[in-house]
Amino acid sequence: MVGLDAIAVGQVARDIVLVVDEVPGPSRTARVRCRRELLGGKGANQAVSLAQLGARVGLLGVVGQDEVGDRLLGQARSDGIDVAPVLRREGTPSALIVDVVDAQGHWRYLEDIPRETLLTEADVAGAEDALRAARAVLVQLQQPLAAALAAARCARSADRLVVLDGAPDDPGGAAELLALADVLRADAKEAGLIFGEPPKDAETALRAGRELLGRGPSLVAVEVAGAGNAFVWPDGELFVPISETPTVDTTGAGDAFVAALTLGLLRKDPHDQTARYAVAAAGATVGHPGGRPDLTAEAIEEQLARIPGS
Repeated sequence: MVGLDAIAVGQVARDIVLVVDEVPGPSRTARVRCRRELLGGKGANQAVSLAQLGARVGLLGVVGQDEVGDRLLGQARSDGIDVAPVLRREGTPSALIVDVVDAQGHWRYLEDIPRETLLTEADVAGAEDALRAARAVLVQLQQPLAAALAAARCARSADRLVVLDGAPDDPGGAAELLALADVLRADAKEAGLIFGEPPKDAETALRAGRELLGRGPSLVAVEVAGAGNAFVWPDGELFVPISETPTVDTTGAGDAFVAALTLGLLRKDPHDQTARYAVAAAGATVGHPGGRPDLTAEAIEEQLARIPGS
């Protein structure tokens, strides 16, 4: 694990993507126009994104001691991800996510995520050496709050960059988790849970970002659904519109965003440049079904050119 740029702490799942013209009603049938079976889950998607962007990355999550788990880990290895920290849990199937996408780009998830495929505090404690060895630790809140806190505490104690994907709405642990984070990314729904309603425009998103900045992070990114992202840091702020790209499926866009944001910070790029890089990475992910990214240098450059005002 020595020499990793980042480790993603989060969900690992088998991802089945089904594209249909229209989701059928009760007792009706729809023909599947496209089917993809992928390594998925937020933790894995972020790790794949980082690897494609050129980072040395590891993954901490849980899969079953089953054939699906074997295939998921094999795919992650072929993607260049260090899977040594991934736990194999006996007696449980690996997590499954079915992503049904219609012709309008609307998705519906069917999830079978056994509790045993979620990280525990003990799991995180057992991976302490891996967490402390990485320059950045990405923590996403689809894991139990206790596990997320354990990962953030471990990373903070080693003076690593702590990137929090998701705004905690549990007052019992939210204050500490935000205080431990260097970076916070909140999508529109998560911001709405904190402030009562999702940000409706750049002004309200920037205001939300400034308020969250006061709770501990040194960089906050807040989404305005369908419009763009507000970025706030101690001596600056910026609203970056989404790229002008036809959307097939938004699944995985946030994961690519977080990965690119992390890498930009590790490279110590200017915050305004890092912000556009993150938005471009998200844009490069929405043009195909499923959450698996395809982040090439050419795709990022194409998306940067499509961001209004760039």
